[in-house]
Amino acid sequence: MITRMSHLFLRTLRDDPADAEVPSHKLLVRAGYVRRVAPGVYSWLPLGLKVLRRVEDVVRKEMNAIGGQELMFPALLPREPYQTTGRWAEYGDALFRLKDRKNGDYLLGPTHEEMFASIVKSEFSSYKDFPVTLYQIQTKYRDEERPRAGILRGREFVMKDSYSFDMDDSGLEQSYQAHRRAYQQIFNTLGIEYAICYATSGAMGGSASEEFLAVAEHGEDTFVRSTSSDYAANVEAVVTVVPEKQPIDGQPEAKEYETPDSETITALVDWANSEGVQIDGRAVEAADTLKCIVVKVTKPGVDKDGMAYAPELTGVLVPGNREVDMKRLEASLEPAAVELASEEDFKNNPFLVKGYVGPRGLAANGVRVLADPRVVEGTAWITGADAKNRHVVGLVAGRDFTPDGYIEAAEVLEGDPSPDGEGTLTLARGIEIGHIFQLGRKYTEAFDLQILDESGKRAVPTMGSYGVGVSRLVAVIAEQMHDEKGLRWPLSVAPFGAHVVIANKDAAAGEAAEKLAAALSEDHVEVLLDDRPKVSPGVKFKDAELLGMPLVIVVGRGFADGKVELRNRLTGEIEEIDYESAVATIKAALN
Repeated sequence: MITRMSHLFLRTLRDDPADAEVPSHKLLVRAGYVRRVAPGVYSWLPLGLKVLRRVEDVVRKEMNAIGGQELMFPALLPREPYQTTGRWAEYGDALFRLKDRKNGDYLLGPTHEEMFASIVKSEFSSYKDFPVTLYQIQTKYRDEERPRAGILRGREFVMKDSYSFDMDDSGLEQSYQAHRRAYQQIFNTLGIEYAICYATSGAMGGSASEEFLAVAEHGEDTFVRSTSSDYAANVEAVVTVVPEKQPIDGQPEAKEYETPDSETITALVDWANSEGVQIDGRAVEAADTLKCIVVKVTKPGVDKDGMAYAPELTGVLVPGNREVDMKRLEASLEPAAVELASEEDFKNNPFLVKGYVGPRGLAANGVRVLADPRVVEGTAWITGADAKNRHVVGLVAGRDFTPDGYIEAAEVLEGDPSPDGEGTLTLARGIEIGHIFQLGRKYTEAFDLQILDESGKRAVPTMGSYGVGVSRLVAVIAEQMHDEKGLRWPLSVAPFGAHVVIANKDAAAGEAAEKLAAALSEDHVEVLLDDRPKVSPGVKFKDAELLGMPLVIVVGRGFADGKVELRNRLTGEIEEIDYESAVATIKAALN
């Protein structure tokens, strides 16, 4: 099939959109693949839609190969199923909620575990119906607070979500591994560089959880990899290597000091070293201090009186050489909402002295204290004394203070020991492209999904959930495979395999380009033909580079000598080939 640029619904742009921050956003808009409608909401124009559909086809092929059956639920859903699982409240402001004319509550579906569990309950009743895997490729909605980066993080996006139902945990493990292999095949087919990372389950619930992250300089997720093993994890799922407990007996008593203008860790370390304070016979470092961060934690839902839960002050203790990673903190406390204590909170609670908060003052005033796992029994710290310009040296965990619990909230640093005991961690940036969960029976129990097993007894099936960001994959490919000239699509998703450019006003060259395009089309190559009569060769070349088809064939000045130019956008190679054998050469290059 030949598509002519003279008829194509397309306008390329020379300038980047003003709100674009990442290469994929800039290039997909400039190349006329997508257009912004509202923050986080985009229209797919003809070329963009072709890429999106090709990505869907790759995903659909692999899902069908593992026995998945495709269906589709509505995006507009009633409140009740999500109320049953508690996610009507858990999703908070991220949920698009609306009312119909009869004042009924509805939502735009962010994900569909509830609907899949409900339909299996309504259709199946015997163990003979299992296992079953169902999936859909459908538009989802999440009210992102800061939708940015184009289609990488939108409020409306296309997702493949699949769900496995098995009668026992061994069946769930098989379904999980089948999806894991299918995802690897999908991302390998698309040519994406990715890592499989341990992950948290979040609001989805469940046990085992892995995330597929595309390696990307501008990725919003940080993940880690071990220098000596195949361990990889999202930073939210990294488990701190806990040091050995230290003996408390024989440690000197904690001593309080006047520490003028020492509200920061840097100032505190400078004070300690200027006063000759030592730790184990050495100068004080930031890691010897204990940072006390005050946050507000709000549980979702309502209390027994039907009132929303009030925020609760909570202290978070981390070593002074680390910042609190809000994503790790939020993941550890999910589904509760978390925010830093405000100036008003400090004003209303006089025992909170900014820059000098310590664990003793928090505990004495009934504030829950959660500590980093490194704050083990017997470790001694320099920390706030809960009074202006006052700190305590030698405050020992387990003697002078005892945390109410432990939490993974501190940032992960390059060089930290790997949780698997092999090597150290190195940090990288990535974009989430897939997530697989072993949900277990959270949703099947919530909907009382009971099936008769082989012995005739009622049993609750176990469930897996598996998502792929289909529309996001379009942007990820653009992120990983562009160059300074424009997009570079792999053949598996390119709108066209070949882009033929008429770069000569000579009638014979134009006729030759038409014949070449027709011959390629007859040989099952999809062709984009730039036949625009009043556009200069220079503009055509720039558009061809920007649009990013795998092969660009230029019929220009060389045609007088029986030559055409073959440009490979994926490798950057440019060569002259004989016109008479061009079809065979192009087919070979595509293969």
